[in-house]
Amino acid sequence: MSRPRAGKARRKDPAVFRVALPGFGEVRLRPFVVEADAGFLHDWVNRDYAFFWGLQGASLAKVEEEYRRLLAPEHYEVFVGEFEGRPAFVLERYDPRQDLIAAHYPVQPGDRGIHVIVAPPTGRKIPNFTWHLFEAILEFVFADPAAERALVEPDIRNKKMFTLCERVGFETERVVELPHKTAQLAFVTRARHLEIRAAGEPQKRSAMNQADNVVSPQQSVRHLSRERWERANRALVRKAICEFTHERLLEPRVVEPLASGRSRYELRSAAGEAYTFVAKRLPLDHLSIEAASIRTLAEPSAPVDALRFIEAFRAELGISDKLMPLYLEEILSTLQGSAFKLAKQNPSARELVDADFQTIEQSMTEGHPCFVANNGRIGFDSADYRSYAPEAGNSFALMWLAGHRRRAVYAGTEDLPYETLIARELDADTRAAFAERIIAAGRDPADYLFMPIHPWQWFNKLTSVFASEIAYGDLICLGYGPDQYLAQQSVRTMFNVSQPEKFYVKSALSILNMGFMRGLPLYYLGTAPKMAVWLEQLLYSDPYIEETGFRMLGEIASVSYVNPYFERFGPHDDFNKMLAALWRESPTSVMQEGQQAMTMAALLHVDDEGEALLPAMIAASGLSTEDWLARYFEAYLAPLLHCFYRYDLVFMPHGENLILVMDGHVPVRALLKDITEEAAILSPEVELPEGLERMHFEVPEDVKALSIFIDIFDDFFRLMAAVLEETAEFAAEDFWAAVARSVRAYQARFPELGEKFARYDLFAPSFTLSCLNRLQIRNHRQMIDLDEPVAKLQFAGQIANPLADFR
Repeated sequence: MSRPRAGKARRKDPAVFRVALPGFGEVRLRPFVVEADAGFLHDWVNRDYAFFWGLQGASLAKVEEEYRRLLAPEHYEVFVGEFEGRPAFVLERYDPRQDLIAAHYPVQPGDRGIHVIVAPPTGRKIPNFTWHLFEAILEFVFADPAAERALVEPDIRNKKMFTLCERVGFETERVVELPHKTAQLAFVTRARHLEIRAAGEPQKRSAMNQADNVVSPQQSVRHLSRERWERANRALVRKAICEFTHERLLEPRVVEPLASGRSRYELRSAAGEAYTFVAKRLPLDHLSIEAASIRTLAEPSAPVDALRFIEAFRAELGISDKLMPLYLEEILSTLQGSAFKLAKQNPSARELVDADFQTIEQSMTEGHPCFVANNGRIGFDSADYRSYAPEAGNSFALMWLAGHRRRAVYAGTEDLPYETLIARELDADTRAAFAERIIAAGRDPADYLFMPIHPWQWFNKLTSVFASEIAYGDLICLGYGPDQYLAQQSVRTMFNVSQPEKFYVKSALSILNMGFMRGLPLYYLGTAPKMAVWLEQLLYSDPYIEETGFRMLGEIASVSYVNPYFERFGPHDDFNKMLAALWRESPTSVMQEGQQAMTMAALLHVDDEGEALLPAMIAASGLSTEDWLARYFEAYLAPLLHCFYRYDLVFMPHGENLILVMDGHVPVRALLKDITEEAAILSPEVELPEGLERMHFEVPEDVKALSIFIDIFDDFFRLMAAVLEETAEFAAEDFWAAVARSVRAYQARFPELGEKFARYDLFAPSFTLSCLNRLQIRNHRQMIDLDEPVAKLQFAGQIANPLADFR
């Protein structure tokens, strides 16, 4: 590449390239002149947004010195891009063959590397401004007939740059360790650029990397405006009143009946605070509350404050002095997450109807529908949140370790030995590079197992807790893998967006969230593949299960490494669950062309404008609400009833644990995940293979049916019925009538199970109310005893069964 030399006197028109972009205007590029241009660039690089340019705090003299150094080699060029007569960006173009990047990837003929910094905002809003600038830059790059591919290498944390690059056609590849940063390589070919230019409009934003990464103290709190904070508080107090009343911790009283079954309620605390609100009481003691009606009686015009509410009712809630600050921290974390989601501006409910799996996954705003403090994620800082929280929409690469076989344990199905799994998950070049790093450490690769880990876990836990293992070479850090992943709603499960046909990866993540530290114990992982095979043999040979399409996403392999210093504290100790990973089947492996996947949690989703996804999905299907619900119950409820009544087998089938496969916006099958720690056999008469004895749960007879009454009816259908009543004018009573019809249809299909239907009667007048928030309030770090999960359940008497009316 030849280039104009810096420092020469400018010609009347120094432009080396011009391009007119329809609907935008002309962009021109000219050579960067240090003496003339360093001034404005010095201003840019010292702004917060330019953190990753690497010159924050630099003086003008330092900027001038740096650009004289960059311009010295013949292969390196710097240009100023101008729009409407003003500098709009600075472009650095270089030959990768003559750059240190050549040591980190196989350079192809025609590769051109670029670095870009865009001018700070001027206050004038121009739609798709940076997209147009990047289109102009690529037009310039590919004006060179020898250029075939453009390369960018942003810092792996610079998610904003990834977002922009993806929109103009770049595709991410490997992560590389450069002397000054960990970089994510991405490429766009001439052909891809021409394809996008021919489309004539900006590309739709990818499901990946939609949020800015934190680059300054100011940006870390940019979402915390007063308006968003007050909206988040009001929504959380609405939920708190609803759920705490449902669990019989609070007792609001009717003070004024209103029209259409609504009433004005008053709620008073022992501390003297009082609230008023308007609500309708639905089946299962669910208060459908009008959020805008919530007021404090003492200060009706004051903003609704969730922390003040919790403080006011702490005696009624039974929160101990020891737990109270920690619970408030989780409430605060949940609130700031809600404010972030409001600032993010997710797609509307109508837009989500036709959205892809990961767009829906990262657009969910509610979290667990029953827990009030449901997005604590204690351990994430503000940068971690934007990098790893599912709603942030940022993809990231997993890190990989090599664990010595004397401590590392692999378990897989018979057809998935370790070598087969690793060959599927890592390409040959990556495996070879990892092996070279082990050899460079003076060790034999044959003695080690490769282990994927969450980046947060490495930087925040493993480097200290496993320092001895690292020092002695039993653990070797191999660096980042080549694929990009998106966190799912469960936070520690990751979906491979580079190659969706690959397995889910679930990694230990030692953050505190909803009553547990989210580790992965060898106690469960070691037998996970065996359990997966046994359950498949049990269920997939059943004609009814096959008919419903119900399927478990098998957890078919795992790798664990137990710290020898903590092993004696038992399998459930948090320190013994820090270094492990699980591979699970991907839903894409069981879907047909044209089908859509969505988390079942989406059936409860309400967007920022109060529109719900469920009625929009039903409308798009062309079915009546009754017919749509019947199809949904056939796919979801019926197979779970069959597992319970036929096999005494139960799962934890809440919204985040289920993926619905949709065909024409109608549910056609349910895919269950998170099986290893939660599948249970409730009858000792069921014979289990050796090694799976832990699946036997000793449960009192009167508790067994709660796996349906609580886990399905109370924890999900109660909320789903409320969504339809509140947003679609479909009465909750009609919803429960549809549930009753589905149960009756199942029972009619299998009259031979009549004795069990009578023993575990789903049409009983009432059932025992088991409470989730009571569990969290009592012990925020471990809600239940994992060895005796029933022993510490919190019951609150009997609650009327909405199916009893259809007996």
